[in-house]
Amino acid sequence: MKVKLRNPTREVEVPGPTSVRILLERLQINPETVLVIREADLLTREERLADSDEVEIRPVISGGAGRGPAGVAAKCKRCRAPAKVEVARANAAFCADCFLRYVRNQMTKAIDDHEMFTKEDRLLVCVSGGKDSLALWDMLLDMGYDATGYHIVLWTGEEYANESRAMCEKYAAGRGATLIVTDLKDDEGFTIEQIAREGRRVPCSVCGLTKRYLSNLQATREGYDVLVTGHNLDDEAATLLGNTLHWQTEYIARQSPALPSTHAKLSKKVKPLYRVSERETAAYAILRGIDYIVEECPLVAGNTALRYKDALNLMEARSPGTKQQFFFGYLDKVAPLFASEDKVELRACTECGQSTTGDVCAYCRAKKQLRAKAGRKGAS
Repeated sequence: MKVKLRNPTREVEVPGPTSVRILLERLQINPETVLVIREADLLTREERLADSDEVEIRPVISGGAGRGPAGVAAKCKRCRAPAKVEVARANAAFCADCFLRYVRNQMTKAIDDHEMFTKEDRLLVCVSGGKDSLALWDMLLDMGYDATGYHIVLWTGEEYANESRAMCEKYAAGRGATLIVTDLKDDEGFTIEQIAREGRRVPCSVCGLTKRYLSNLQATREGYDVLVTGHNLDDEAATLLGNTLHWQTEYIARQSPALPSTHAKLSKKVKPLYRVSERETAAYAILRGIDYIVEECPLVAGNTALRYKDALNLMEARSPGTKQQFFFGYLDKVAPLFASEDKVELRACTECGQSTTGDVCAYCRAKKQLRAKAGRKGAS
């Protein structure tokens, strides 16, 4: 059979017939990190594959999936129809309709538990063109929320930037939804790729700083009530693991599914997908027919968060539910103990007026350094 692998994209021939489980074993692929697709249909691990089949093995960075008894096709836990997606941490498998219901219920519980927003609030949803943010936007629109998309063209690579923007615009057009776009190169005068090439800063660090600043600026300037991001369970567990390993208590104290506004220029920020794994958001996007960018950012190599995700995936494969127990346990038992670490006094940046703990915010300092470097380069 023909097997298409992604990141990097390539095709291999694998003799069949066989099962999805055995195919992944032959290719030495951790089943917790991929989805297997045949003609736009998701396959469970005991699904049989013919020699004439063509399948795609799509990486989702991380996530969880159930196994069920070897050799037995999975059935939906809710309606007993043939399953399409397995969720090992819930010891369950679901058909397409029941899986979509499961994911939406997880997000609804997150919204309700943390009083994130109501139908009366204006939401600004950060969308990158990837599976998480587009799945999030899709669910919010379906649930009747006033949700506007916000995309930043970061220019971490020309092809990647153009495709990411195209995915956001395609989704918005298909849903008749409003999308706001900020082009970093045109509107701010620099690109993340330029900083990575010319500066001494870590690209992912500057990228994160830029996204936080510009999304908060857009939300506060245009009067949105809540800023919504697509961080999922895997993102939150990996962040918590990294901060805990280095005992960065000030960051641990700020890690919450909902952060209130504590300054006139600081928007309320929420993460409704924190109860949903990355693999589950990818499955949701595929089942909903949402076209998203599969390739990874060209500048992501060396990102420490990916190493933490790899470590958690290894534990998740052996003990499903590890990520959930780790992060949910922190929220339930540990987060209140770190509350005293989150005591900072915010003031207005003397350069841009946005909130900061010092006189000049980190974003304005970064832009100053870049302009100074460009000036010295031009003078020489």
